[in-house]
Amino acid sequence: MTTGKRTRRPAAGKVALGIQEATALATRALQRVGYSKQEASIITANLVDAELCGYPALGLARLLSIVEDPRARQERTPVAIVRETPVSALIDGGNHVGLYSLHRAAEIAIDKASAVGMSLVGVHNSFYSGRNARYVEMIARAGLACIHTASGEPYMAALGGRVSELGTNPIAVGLPREPDPLILDIGTSAIARSEAVLAARIGRPLPRGVALDDQGHPTRDAAAALLGTFLPFGGHKGFGLALIVQALGLLAGAALPRGRVQDFGFVFISFDPGLLMPPEDYKRQLSALIERIKKTPRQPGVDEIRIPSERAFRARERGRREGLMIERAVHDQLMAFADP
Repeated sequence: MTTGKRTRRPAAGKVALGIQEATALATRALQRVGYSKQEASIITANLVDAELCGYPALGLARLLSIVEDPRARQERTPVAIVRETPVSALIDGGNHVGLYSLHRAAEIAIDKASAVGMSLVGVHNSFYSGRNARYVEMIARAGLACIHTASGEPYMAALGGRVSELGTNPIAVGLPREPDPLILDIGTSAIARSEAVLAARIGRPLPRGVALDDQGHPTRDAAAALLGTFLPFGGHKGFGLALIVQALGLLAGAALPRGRVQDFGFVFISFDPGLLMPPEDYKRQLSALIERIKKTPRQPGVDEIRIPSERAFRARERGRREGLMIERAVHDQLMAFADP
């Protein structure tokens, strides 16, 4: 990774940081809550990459949520496989933040699928997975296809409900392709909770129609939404997907550590495309499909048909050249925590 020399002038309310500066700041903060240098480096790489890819709510702002969470100060045990077959692994995350335990799970998924053609990996006893595209990209760059689901604590209402019953429950898919894999990473809520947390930190209103306050009334106030609930995207479609992800989380052992069915549970389904067809043929066909879509006639005012992950990959390259722009409120809070 390059240093990301700061060549852009920061906008109002922003702070320019080079990649090395951001990495060092995040590492110091994580070590203050007891993460080792090796653990902190894995977590920090995820956070910085989220910033690079244009997802500030999952970047250094997410680090504030991690270090503020009481679980970050509770005892941690090594990430461990508690049930295993040649094709599967159930992993106890040891109360580690998911940005660390899911990195380890992705490595295990790659090892097993590379050896026997496919793998099924579940993780529980962990919290906050960060940007899930990170893990499926890692698996796809190893030449494997991957479907990843992440259930969480209840922050989202069921369709027609006004209290939280489901996590915001993202789904991510990674497919191998040259030069970059095809990545889709979507939440099932109308807005990610991490975005609302960032909005509350910097005093920014939420879009209309994404949240209710604790009385069940629509709100654009991020702080009120965090005390209330978020709504599923697309009505019954988002609700249905969220319910399925929550159910899959139970297979990963979500209810085991604290006895709650509404808890964090992560699943990776990975396989070698060669099980179905020659991998190079698949990559070629996928590239042809994407090329055809990008050349489709466009509606008035549309400059480009963009596929999932394309914007993130471009933003990452730009950030590597020019550095990062961090919300000043986030930067100042991190500095106060990391260097009291």
